[in-house]
Amino acid sequence: MTIAYLNGKFVPLEDARISPMDRGFLFGDGIYEVIPCYEGQLVGFQRHMQRFDQGLAAIHLENPMSDVEWQSLFHELTSQNQGEYQGVYLQVTRGASAVRNHRFPADCQPTVFAYTFNVNAPCNGDPATATCYRVATAQDRRWKRCDIKSVALLGNVLHMMEGVDAGADEIILFNEQEELTEAAACNVFIVQDESVITPPLDVEKLPGVTRNMLIDILRGQDWRVEERAISRREVTNADEVWLTSSTKEIAPVIDIDGQSVTDGKPGPVWAEAQSLFARHRFSA
Repeated sequence: MTIAYLNGKFVPLEDARISPMDRGFLFGDGIYEVIPCYEGQLVGFQRHMQRFDQGLAAIHLENPMSDVEWQSLFHELTSQNQGEYQGVYLQVTRGASAVRNHRFPADCQPTVFAYTFNVNAPCNGDPATATCYRVATAQDRRWKRCDIKSVALLGNVLHMMEGVDAGADEIILFNEQEELTEAAACNVFIVQDESVITPPLDVEKLPGVTRNMLIDILRGQDWRVEERAISRREVTNADEVWLTSSTKEIAPVIDIDGQSVTDGKPGPVWAEAQSLFARHRFSA
């Protein structure tokens, strides 16, 4: 039985209830985070909380707790649920109002919800234990504030299903200039001539915590890391392509639109990068 947290109480997940007038339900008016917790240790906690604060500020919603209070809540929640490797899902919406109106209401309190789910043990860079991804490609048709980690994810969901319908595990997106943005649920890196390259952050991309941790870790080891525009041609001709997210860490892409990336196996640069990430994930 999974224990969840809802508005000040720990309850069985199946017993958690919100009002149908909640603005998260009606409008997607809320912000969320997913934070890994391995053997009781939160990964990237401060970075996640910083992004969470920025997301709440972007939609003019006050953070209902301090970082210390969130950390205490997450430790209590993970301790009440079983599993050495868990993901903590946190969501705060504007709350429920008696009247459905596009305007922000003055008469509601935020809805605070969190629960945990089990995740696979993280990979330490061994290709034999890597989860590899096959991806499709498409033009990015999402809204113009993808930098906000909003619960309104219909655009991402439709793109993900576009990839699934094409027989892929994920989908890599390109803007109208045929430049890489991100995947439906991940940031994207390529490797070319021993340089690790990822698109710069702007309103077309989510500022991924794993993305930013990886950049800092690699630069701390004197790797060549570039943040610049990446063309579709560069992606399809790259030596390696990676997806990054909190629950995937660094995942190798082995196939794009039915064509193998190099030899269709996790690359040596990925193996070294994931090994470095595993050693520094709690300190980055």
